[in-house]
Amino acid sequence: MAREVLTKRVPFEHVTLLILYSLPTVIAMSAPFASLVGTLMTVGRLTSDNEILVMLSSGLPYRTVFFPAIVVGILISLLSFYTNDVLLPAGTIQFNRLWRRILVSTPALELQANSVKRFQDTVIVTGDVRGRVINNVIILDKTPDGERRVILARSAELKDGGVEGLSLDLENAFINSSKEMIREDFDYATAEHLQYWVSNEDIIQAATSISPREMSSRDVNTQIKNRRADLAVRINDRKIRTISIASNLESLLRAGPENDDWNRRSTIVSNFAREVSAIETIRDDRNLTIHVIEIYRKFSVPIGAFCFVFLAVSLGLMAKKSGQTVGFIFGNIIAVLYWSMLFIGQTLGLRAGTPPFLSMWLPNILSLVIGVFLAVVRVRK
Repeated sequence: MAREVLTKRVPFEHVTLLILYSLPTVIAMSAPFASLVGTLMTVGRLTSDNEILVMLSSGLPYRTVFFPAIVVGILISLLSFYTNDVLLPAGTIQFNRLWRRILVSTPALELQANSVKRFQDTVIVTGDVRGRVINNVIILDKTPDGERRVILARSAELKDGGVEGLSLDLENAFINSSKEMIREDFDYATAEHLQYWVSNEDIIQAATSISPREMSSRDVNTQIKNRRADLAVRINDRKIRTISIASNLESLLRAGPENDDWNRRSTIVSNFAREVSAIETIRDDRNLTIHVIEIYRKFSVPIGAFCFVFLAVSLGLMAKKSGQTVGFIFGNIIAVLYWSMLFIGQTLGLRAGTPPFLSMWLPNILSLVIGVFLAVVRVRK
């Protein structure tokens, strides 16, 4: 991001602020893994240097090792949660404000070579870029009259219109426009030169959208409640229509073949099946699932630091030699496995319908259970 911004001659202090506002995302995700690797290296070094043996021989119990690690794990969990729930949304707001100012002055940042860029009602597909000239441009948009347009151009020159937005001077353009509902009703035209504008409002809306991950837990929870209320209304409307269709079908079947609408029974059955399928589709709302997964993720990742403590101390106590090196290697392996489980859990939650709680909390549960089990085995020895 910094490289792209700097090449467009954006002031260096703006680039620095953009990176600064992006740091809460890194801190929120790295804190649990840092606690894992740090605890493993520390306890592993103490064990390999026989410091743990000296402590036990002096009459100190194992809780002397576990207690400070647990306290630090709790503090890191609280810090990670604060960063994720307070600093991350605040940083996102400041990032979007600054990015909006940069886009107003340098909107050319939004178009790159060989890319697909979506704005509010416009999709622009670009080919190779040489300087400000873009080859093989495809534009898909919607006119204020509701018509769909496809614009093809051999090349386009990108110009910065300042407060107006982006200007694309198209060469050898072909335009096809068709009605929204009647695709057979279409017009086409060609032009040697054509100027196409993308407003700053469309650019800013596309660039500064906020995902659930960048919201606070309270905002995500509010979004979940609103979406569930909206889904309940939509499902209720569909149920009313389904009951009405079922009632009509029952009346038709009771009347028998003598009814004038007897031949429409297959159509009514198809409509009934379509409404039932629509209800199931509404219930499986992807956006709602994304928000529910994110609300569990906002708590599971910070608390992962606390769960990692038991696992890290238990593994560190089993180190024989080169405790720091072994701790560093095992810490990174566990971090990769943990992150992979989070990613797989999120994918299964979205595509296979796995319960969101299990998808996000299973890595923590496994870390805690394994850590406690190894701790019990070590203490009993």
